Amino acid sequence: MDVRDAVEADADALSAIADVPSDVIRNLIHDRTVRVAEREETTAGPNADTDDDGPDVAGFVSFDVRDRTVHVTQLGGTERACERLLTEPVRFATGEGMTVELLTVDDDEVTRAAAEAAGFERDGTGPAFDGKETIRYRLDPSDPT
Repeated sequence: MDVRDAVEADADALSAIADVPSDVIRNLIHDRTVRVAEREETTAGPNADTDDDGPDVAGFVSFDVRDRTVHVTQLGGTERACERLLTEPVRFATGEGMTVELLTVDDDEVTRAAAEAAGFERDGTGPAFDGKETIRYRLDPSDPT
């Protein structure tokens, strides 16, 4: 799985993953650090139907920094992609001596599984979004436990 910086041309694919309008994603790309995971290319057989709609996006993560904490502001895609993408804010936090925090709605199994697989621990509840309870996850890369 390849990970790269998001560009405006990714807005439609990321919009479909996040279920938000493309212009919201374009603003996100301009305002935050956004990384995209692409599925690895496979070799198509000679009789395969192919199209050239661009990269096959498996997921994305956006994050920013406030109060010496890296905040994951959006995470979406396949569980494997989300787990891989979480290494991006963790790597940044490690280099800067910061912690990482993310919120997820209670019923988002993909994000919860990816966060736990990436070493995040539950750290209580967060604010409600659209009437849904959230779970706060934290990771301190400097903590060896």
